[in-house]
Amino acid sequence: MSVFEKVHSAIASGDSKKFTDLFDDDFEFVRHQTGTSMNKAEMSAMIPEMISNGVFKSESHRLLYENDDILVEHYIMSFPDGTSEAVIGVNSLRDGKIVRLETGATSLK
Repeated sequence: MSVFEKVHSAIASGDSKKFTDLFDDDFEFVRHQTGTSMNKAEMSAMIPEMISNGVFKSESHRLLYENDDILVEHYIMSFPDGTSEAVIGVNSLRDGKIVRLETGATSLK
């Protein structure tokens, strides 16, 4: 199973542990909108709220490209305040784990 398939399966099933198990110990999440980053522990603490309770919704999740080194995906993220964004995620991979995730988002009206 590809990393994309594992990510998509974890999100679709609301299984936050299944998702965070895909993070390498050196994992870093970079948000270009805010210029901030989070490590594995910080991101793992946030994920359950995002995918387990259904408040944040990810739709139209699709694979743009994947090989052993990189996974590029696109999806629509809906938030509790009624807003939504088109998100592109670029995942750097190492040994089947996500080492770095960088996202860019465009607000949808």
